[in-house]
Amino acid sequence: MPKMSKKFIASIYLFNGCAVKSLTDNTVVCDDPILLAKNYSDSNVDEIIVFDKSPSGDDAAHEKALDIIKGICKAADVNVYGAGNVKRMEDIKKLLYAGCKKACLNFSKEGNIEIISEVSEKFGKDKICICFSDEKSVSDNKELVCKYATELYFITNDENALSDEFCKDFENLRLTAVVDNYTSDDTPLNYLLENEKIDSISGNILNDYISKVIDYKDECVSKNIPIERLEAKFNWESLKKNSDGMVPVIVQDYRTDQVLMLAYMNEEAYNKTLSTGKMTYYSRSRNELWVKGLTSSHYQYVMSLTADCDLDTILAKVKQIGAACHTGSYSCFFNEIASKEYTEKNPQKVLDSVFEVIKDRKTNPREGSYTNYLFDKGLDKILKKVGEEATEMVIAAKNENSNEIVYEMSDFLYHMMVLMAEKNVSWEDITDELSRR
Repeated sequence: MPKMSKKFIASIYLFNGCAVKSLTDNTVVCDDPILLAKNYSDSNVDEIIVFDKSPSGDDAAHEKALDIIKGICKAADVNVYGAGNVKRMEDIKKLLYAGCKKACLNFSKEGNIEIISEVSEKFGKDKICICFSDEKSVSDNKELVCKYATELYFITNDENALSDEFCKDFENLRLTAVVDNYTSDDTPLNYLLENEKIDSISGNILNDYISKVIDYKDECVSKNIPIERLEAKFNWESLKKNSDGMVPVIVQDYRTDQVLMLAYMNEEAYNKTLSTGKMTYYSRSRNELWVKGLTSSHYQYVMSLTADCDLDTILAKVKQIGAACHTGSYSCFFNEIASKEYTEKNPQKVLDSVFEVIKDRKTNPREGSYTNYLFDKGLDKILKKVGEEATEMVIAAKNENSNEIVYEMSDFLYHMMVLMAEKNVSWEDITDELSRR
C-alpha cells in the first residue's frame, strides 16, 4: 500500500513569458501561462509546480517570470509550488512572496545544498521542497534533507532509478516523479499505480492527460487507493430529503460570501458533485441531472459543502465562473422587495467600499478631494502620511482612551488604502498572503 495519498500535480515550464513543453524542450505550448494554470486548476489537479527556465543571469527575464508566477498563484485554486532559478535565499523569498505555497531547491546545484538550512529556518521546513535528478545528491545529504525539507521532486523518466534503500530512508517525505518523456503505453494513472515508490505524478505524462484526472481519481477510489479528493463526512442516506426526495442547496461565492442561487440535489447529483468537484444539481423543471455551466461554461467549482443543523439543507461555497443566474446577473438574488436604510457593519464590505471610492478618485479626480490631493503630491507624500499615521497610532495605543486608538487606526487604514491604490495592491492580494501564512 502507498505510504500516503496519491496526488496528480500539473507542471508549467516558463520560458520567455510562455509555457513551454518541458525542462529540455522550449517548444511553446501556451502563450498565456496564467490561463493554462487556471485550466489545470479547474481540471481537478491537486497542485501545480512551476519551473522558471529564465536564463541564468538574466534578471529582467527572471523578474518577468516571477510576475507570471504571481498571476498563476492568484488564478489557481490549488497550491502552487515554485522551482528554478534559485541560487540564494533571496530567490526562495521571491517565490514565496509571489504566492507559492512551497519553493524548491535544486540539489543538482551545490549552492542549493549549502543554503537549505538557512532557508528552512527562515521560512519554515514546510515551505521547502527538493528537486533532484540523481539519487546520490539527496542520499549523501540525508540528515539535511530530513531535517529541513518536506517533499522530494524526482526529475526522471525511469522511476526504477530509485533504490529501495533510498525510498526507505525518505519514506516520511512525499516523493513526486516528474516525467516529461514517456512511451505511448504509459498513462499517469498506470505509472502512479504500478510504482509504489512514488506518491505523486507530475510532468508531461500528466499534462497530456489533464482532462482525465477526474476519471483517474474515480478509478483510484474504486481500487481503495488513498487519493486527494473531496471526502464526504455525511453520505446521502444521512441527509434528510424533502417530499421530492431531494435536498436544497444554497450557493455562496467563497471569496465574498455573496449568495448566488438556490438549487436542488438528488443522490446522483450529490455523488457527482463530490467526485468531479463541479456543482451538479437535479433540474426539477427538466427532470434531469444538471451540471452547472455545462452549456454556458459558467461552472461552479466546489470549495466546501456544509450541512445545516437538521441535515436537510446544504450550504455550498464555490468558485463561480461567469454569472450564476440565467439572466446574466452574477447572483440570482437581485429583485429587492423591501429594505431599510442602515449602516453597513460587515468589515469586509466596509473596507471594500472605502477602497473602491479611493480607486475611483484616482481614476476620476474630484476637485477638493483630500484623496486626490495625496495622489497629486505623489508617492513620497503618501508614504510620509502613512508613517505619520503609524506613529500617531502607536502613541494612541499608549493612552488609556480606547476611542483615540480606534480613530488613529482608522486614519492609518485609510492612508494605507491610498498607498495600496497607488501601488496597485488589492485587498485580495493581502488576504491571500495572510491566508497562506
